[in-house]
Amino acid sequence: MKQSLCQLSGPSVRIGAVRQAWRPRFVRPDSQDGAARQREADKVGRPPGSIRLVAATKTVTVDRIQEGIGAGLSILGENRVQEAVPKIVALTQAPVRWHFIGQLQRRKVRSVIGLFDLIHSVDRLELAQEIDRRAGEAGRCQDILLEVNIGGEPTKAGFRPDDLVQLVSTMAVLSHIRIKGLMAIPPPTADTESARRYFGKLRDVATRIAVLNIPGVMMDELSMGMSNDYEVAVEEGATLVRVGTAIFGTRHA
Repeated sequence: MKQSLCQLSGPSVRIGAVRQAWRPRFVRPDSQDGAARQREADKVGRPPGSIRLVAATKTVTVDRIQEGIGAGLSILGENRVQEAVPKIVALTQAPVRWHFIGQLQRRKVRSVIGLFDLIHSVDRLELAQEIDRRAGEAGRCQDILLEVNIGGEPTKAGFRPDDLVQLVSTMAVLSHIRIKGLMAIPPPTADTESARRYFGKLRDVATRIAVLNIPGVMMDELSMGMSNDYEVAVEEGATLVRVGTAIFGTRHA
């Protein structure tokens, strides 16, 4: 039975693009767009605060990130540990939370513990076990999402849906991680509407797990949708959408 640390608890930046992404679904509660935000949330039957924007800041400079924070960004997502560290240090005083959204190698796990509030990409049992071990060594509880290979793509990481339903009980006993929900990236599609069935499938997997009422497992978060398809993802239940290009422009490696 899980105890202690992991007991459940509840060019320049395209500033116009940030505000557009925030309006109406992502604006802050105290903004002048609150009424519009409420109307749009009502359309999809969601509380306004249940949908949050994760700004994907891969290759984005600290100065540009600061512009984004000034425009309202409050959650920043990084793909690479080595790139994230200097940004996190430079922005220590900024009112933001950091999420790890890239593929995480076991040898890098020790580096992410304590840096990121949420890891989106736990794609196998062994990785969950390593995160649990390293978090225990650090005296921490690490919030995670389980990555699902929702399209059954042989070249993509992630749990197969049926396997995950079976394995989640095994991960639930790990005492230094807290499973908060699921993440998925659908296969490439010809249009955004074609991604809808994959988002719906992830929501269904979360529902299958939630009804099991496994102690220590929450299905509060669905991380799905990016710059080209986040609106459809929101309609299908996304609570976290990862948007980079639509805010910061085309990435330059």
